[in-house]
Amino acid sequence: CLSSVCCLSLYCVTKFKKDERNSQGVDEPLSATGFKQADAAGLFLSNVKFTHVFSSDLLRAKQTAATIIGKNKFCKDLEIKYDARLRERKYGVAEGRPLTDLKAMAKAAGEQCPAFTPSGGETLDEVRERAKDFFEFLCQLAVEVEQKEREMHGAASRSSGTSEEQSVFPWTNHCSQPGLSSDNGGASKILDANILVVSHGAYMRNWIGYFVSDLKCTLPANLTKSQLSSVSPNTGVSHFIINLQNGSRLEPEIRCVCLNQDSHLVDVGAECVAQKVF
Repeated sequence: CLSSVCCLSLYCVTKFKKDERNSQGVDEPLSATGFKQADAAGLFLSNVKFTHVFSSDLLRAKQTAATIIGKNKFCKDLEIKYDARLRERKYGVAEGRPLTDLKAMAKAAGEQCPAFTPSGGETLDEVRERAKDFFEFLCQLAVEVEQKEREMHGAASRSSGTSEEQSVFPWTNHCSQPGLSSDNGGASKILDANILVVSHGAYMRNWIGYFVSDLKCTLPANLTKSQLSSVSPNTGVSHFIINLQNGSRLEPEIRCVCLNQDSHLVDVGAECVAQKVF
């Protein structure tokens, strides 16, 4: 069972960003720059044929997901499913307050961001548990999709797939349909599911950390440690290939194709880098 998960990270490009408040869990709409970045991401991903789209149920994520799908050549009518498990980390009493307040709270507690948890906020472990739960849900979804495809069409028609429209990932020469090139001499594999996930920066950093530390995700050879721990730009794109051997959700093989891809933002305003406290 081979699946693709394309993750989009959102930061606080809302009206709160302009007065440097911690808006991560505040349900605010995108700013004008945020909409421009969503448009750019939509054009960037317009040739990717997604089978499923999931988004945080916070407004800025909903707006971003709708913008991206609205520009897609293959799946303009695809239903976007909203999931509270994709929400940004909760910051409790620090929510909506200046970022300097959060830093001051951490200093007073003898801790540093992002490890510090304000009163009423989520710990990093709690955020990771949410991310883990959602990822296990995606794995189950992919297994069910594969089983349904086999029942309907059989393995032979899935392996050929020559009549399907092709959709191209913009950061590689690989095609998601009808096959994805593998590393074994040009052989081709079918993606059972090609999933777009629209979430938030602090959440995605925890999710990627879970991939790397717990699931031993394979990273691009040229990826540096600083790049792995760096803050994603708003609408930064990360792409992962998930292989569930024999339909097993217990030991997924994960390969990171790209992390925090941001070439689509070259001609967009610079209001995209979050404060590095998260």
